[in-house]
Amino acid sequence: MTRTHLERAFTVLFAGLLAGLVLAAAALPAALVFGLGFSALAAPYSELPNTLRTPPTAQRSNLYANDGTTLITSFYQEDRVEVPLGEVAEVMRQAIVAAEDARFHEHNGVDLRGIVRAFTVNQRDGTTRQGASTLTMQYVRNVLSTDPRLTEAQRAAASEVSTARKVREIRYALALERELSKDEILARYLNIAYFGAGAYGVAAASERYFSKTPARLTLAEAALLAGLVRSPHTDDPINGDADAALQRRAYVLDRLVESGQLAPDDAARAKVEPMLLRPSETPNDCTAVPEGRNDWGFFCDWFTRWWNAQPAFGGSVDERQRTLRRGGFSIVTSLDPAVQRATAEQVRRVYPADHPHALPTAVVQPGTGRVLALAVNRVYGVAANPPGQQNHPNTVNQLVAGGGTISGYQAGSTFKLFAMLAALESGLPLRTEFDAPTRILTHFPMDVDGPANCDGYWCPRNASAGMSGPQDMWTAFGQSVNTYFAWLTERVGADRVVEMAQRLGIVLRAPGDARIASEDARNWGSFTLGVAATTPLDLAGAYAAVAAEGTWCRPTPVLAITDAAGRPVAAAEPDCRQALDADVARAAADAARCPVGDQSMYNACRGGTATRLRGQLGRPVAGKTGSSERYETETVVAFTPQLVVAAMAANPDDPRDAVGFQVQSQIVESVGEVLAFALRDSPVRDFVPPGEATAFRFTGERTGN
Repeated sequence: MTRTHLERAFTVLFAGLLAGLVLAAAALPAALVFGLGFSALAAPYSELPNTLRTPPTAQRSNLYANDGTTLITSFYQEDRVEVPLGEVAEVMRQAIVAAEDARFHEHNGVDLRGIVRAFTVNQRDGTTRQGASTLTMQYVRNVLSTDPRLTEAQRAAASEVSTARKVREIRYALALERELSKDEILARYLNIAYFGAGAYGVAAASERYFSKTPARLTLAEAALLAGLVRSPHTDDPINGDADAALQRRAYVLDRLVESGQLAPDDAARAKVEPMLLRPSETPNDCTAVPEGRNDWGFFCDWFTRWWNAQPAFGGSVDERQRTLRRGGFSIVTSLDPAVQRATAEQVRRVYPADHPHALPTAVVQPGTGRVLALAVNRVYGVAANPPGQQNHPNTVNQLVAGGGTISGYQAGSTFKLFAMLAALESGLPLRTEFDAPTRILTHFPMDVDGPANCDGYWCPRNASAGMSGPQDMWTAFGQSVNTYFAWLTERVGADRVVEMAQRLGIVLRAPGDARIASEDARNWGSFTLGVAATTPLDLAGAYAAVAAEGTWCRPTPVLAITDAAGRPVAAAEPDCRQALDADVARAAADAARCPVGDQSMYNACRGGTATRLRGQLGRPVAGKTGSSERYETETVVAFTPQLVVAAMAANPDDPRDAVGFQVQSQIVESVGEVLAFALRDSPVRDFVPPGEATAFRFTGERTGN
């Protein structure tokens, strides 16, 4: 016979059994009556639903900054955090037992006297005024009615008013009491009970109503919380009936006196204590980041996108979100509050929040991919904006890391790095010379009208006539000579330049960019000059691979994740690989010192586009600036062996609204200030020089890792 058939049989027999027990109770001791009937109802513990043997109580997940204590926000469907019984004040334990099940420590899961009393009253009045559920039976009902692994129908059946449900609760309660101690059952009950105002479990309730841990609850506070469990939706003193909450508090205090656990005078004093609530609300989701730290919202948003992409947390985005909101994870992120604050301040020095131009900025650690800051001059929130202003001053779109409706911004000449890396990897040395003309006609077809289209072929020109003449990678990268890199791209192949960028984490989110990369990369010569959309985070991650001598790490927002049991989660480990030959990366870093006023290891730099940066920072530094056509966007990337900062100025609402070349110097200064602050306590480190072969001699075809 199946379990369902057995339960139906028990249901039929239950009424007769109960009636017999009522008569027997009048003449026999309770223990004997229990032995006559109820022991036969107990289910074997091994046949209990898994959820009762190992309860999957939903717990909120907390997101912390890199110090492990500064809370960014929480994620939950039910505001709950489990605590052991030893961390709950004794008066709270006593109060909940007095309020819900005074004979909890005497019965074996089912209170025979209570059932007889309830049966008699309900039969007399023709109602179900008394249910006689013990604390253990309530625990069974709470678990089964909230188990996410059950169907909606199964959860509804767990709380329906029926004899079948009561029989099932009795059987399961008896089985639990045979295997678990009273303290274990009480701890489980306190951690699953609903106390109103969105608080599940005694720890969340203590915080919600009194802003304290359950270990610090006073008598009056414990009695108030214990009284709420009976009618949490109506007696909640924050959102419901405060008078009803006080009446229930008095009821619980009287029950404590009746049980001999509280002196009448102490109860009387507690009854007249004012209800001194200190409500606090646990933040939920990224829009609940504290107001004073609103700029953290964009990092939080990126974290959720990162989490939703991790197979370790479920087979789908919905499943991964359920895991986050119910799993009780403690997540220590890579966000550095001080660096984040400094970055946000620098960004807002360039543009205020209500300016149509944005300056999304990312700070990344080479060798780990850990992101210390994501900042942009916007308010993270869903408040309405004026007509036509989709992303300012308020937005929850991911302007810094991309995703959703944000594909990114043109990065201009910062993409020349990928042409240089592809050339170095093919065996061409830094000393590779070319007599760069003012304009060059390439073999790359071009179907877009504009000044760089010469009879259907790409023909870029330099920003100034002074860039013409003999150039090598050092000087051409430093001065940003377009015609040199157009020639270099022809020599190594545009498809290899595109592949290099993608290998280093540049995600082509714009559908048109992704299509060209997939179908016609060998003809995409203009890719070298940064016509594809990217984001500051992707760009910082790519340059970080050069800073880390070829080790590319997927940008990550986390340092450590532990589950509800305190076990570390493997998804928190950095995802790194050797993407470049170390000497190729060293050579690229050596050339990248030229744009920012530093000097290469071989004294080969002659001029740059952001030469003040080296003096501003006061330590070895490399980087690149980039301007898109008509100066619609301006980009600056700067890095040391320890840190990378990438900033991109653009109008996310109108890409044709040019930010202008004048802002580039402000961005350079802003990026330099962020680097200087973030490295203030770090030792000065120099770059490792490339080998002479990579610098000066053709070495033949290299194979990238």
